[in-house]
Amino acid sequence: MVENIAYACLTKWCEKGKADKSVIRWINSDLTETDFSYLHFEAESNQIANTLQKMGIHNGDVVSVFLPRSPILISSLFGILKLEAMSCVLFSTLGEEALLDRLGNSETKIVITKNSLVRKIMAIKDSLPNLERILVVDTEEHKNDLVLSLAKLMEEAEGIFAYSHQTDSETPAFLQYTSGSTGKPKGALHVHGAILDIIQSFKEILQVEEGDIYWCTADPAWITGLSYGVFAPMATVTTQIQYSGAYNADNWLQILKDKEVTVWYTAPTALRMLMQEENEKFAIIQSNCLKRIYSVGEPLNPEIYFWGKKTFGQEIYDNWFQSETGSIMISNRPGLEVKPGSMGKPRSGIKPTIISDDQRPVAAGEHGNLAVQRGWNSMFRSYYKREDAYAEKFWGELYITGDLAYQDEDGYFWYVSRSDDVINTAGHLVGPFEVESALLEIEEIGDAAVIGVDDELLHKKIIAFVVTRNNLAWDKHLELKSRIYISNKVSTVATPAEFIPIEKIPKNQSGKILRRVLRALYEGKDPGDLSTME
Repeated sequence: MVENIAYACLTKWCEKGKADKSVIRWINSDLTETDFSYLHFEAESNQIANTLQKMGIHNGDVVSVFLPRSPILISSLFGILKLEAMSCVLFSTLGEEALLDRLGNSETKIVITKNSLVRKIMAIKDSLPNLERILVVDTEEHKNDLVLSLAKLMEEAEGIFAYSHQTDSETPAFLQYTSGSTGKPKGALHVHGAILDIIQSFKEILQVEEGDIYWCTADPAWITGLSYGVFAPMATVTTQIQYSGAYNADNWLQILKDKEVTVWYTAPTALRMLMQEENEKFAIIQSNCLKRIYSVGEPLNPEIYFWGKKTFGQEIYDNWFQSETGSIMISNRPGLEVKPGSMGKPRSGIKPTIISDDQRPVAAGEHGNLAVQRGWNSMFRSYYKREDAYAEKFWGELYITGDLAYQDEDGYFWYVSRSDDVINTAGHLVGPFEVESALLEIEEIGDAAVIGVDDELLHKKIIAFVVTRNNLAWDKHLELKSRIYISNKVSTVATPAEFIPIEKIPKNQSGKILRRVLRALYEGKDPGDLSTME
């Protein structure tokens, strides 16, 4: 038995006399701010839990939260967990097709969203037989029997909710969707027992102390934002900053200074974007309170590391984990010498290894598959309703991460690349299949292939090769149409940086796209052996 995540993060601290403690300082894009206490989230999540229970939601049901970062998102998340239902937090930028994949696979019964996003759900409603209600957070009146005002329902709900504070450690808690190189996105299922590793890793790696001000810039729809932007800080009574605006260098630097942030958790892409700014902007943070910076989501290359350390005057600790691992697995941290460019060393209890394609350990310095000995608490328990795909991720007792890496003689791990075709762009994993499928729905496009190539800002940028129907000329109008379509269907993050018209997509005799050939074409290099091309 373990504590229900909602109890560990919220109710327990209200019982321990910290109900009125300001746990989150919420900053809006105009830099206005509001402090939120444990009691606020406790009462609001109780109302939401009562509302959902009245609608028939119970243990094992899926409720999706399709909202931008906001206080009501956090209350909704905990309301779902108190019912021992499964939460599924989704990026508000998802397009219709990507949304359908996730809501359909999860068999979501209720979606909590905002008024401006309802149209996306309604566009795919006929393909979601399990969807029973859409609860809208920013409207005061019910629209019809399907689309209801959550605010109105909460007014009728009690602010007290009785639930079991202890639960079996294997009770499902949340789904985290991740893209694959082929096929639909997969929902990594995590259990309530994951909170043990999330808390332990937060204490061991981020080492936040009483009096620290913590800021994690990740969206809660991303595993970093959920585990380390919601669960870990709230479960450890950490005072944190949440910023609901988009990236804005001036605002970010102002927040770091004015809110006296001491521990900052961000991403390499954010640091690269800051690196593009004029040096004069950073004068504001010369006397900052920062003690250290952490980075995750993609490799932190040495150039950014040295720039960041010089600019902010503090160490930057890179770390590695995945949606599937649920918590930090390998990391640099205080007390461990940093080797710029390295992922660091495993945290306590985690046993990573490098193995060859024939499942043999490799020597120090030799590239291979990064694998982890299974059994940690926050390990995903399945791909929801995709047990076949889940089984493929394990070689015996080893979880195969899909990343290529090597370990040096000192025990440090170094990331090399993905072993599949998934594209890591700005810290988001984008499956080429999703983008290609959407492109093929555009009537002017007869075939398409997508690759990722190196980019100084995004780590990898998305390049789309397209074959038009009937030799139609590719022009700016068609490119704009394609960009808008991908943005609406998949995600703004998945929109290609470049479109390249081509006469024919190179494929092998079984019809698989030869992405290495496309990369060589893009980079002006020799494509190598073409004997397998159809």
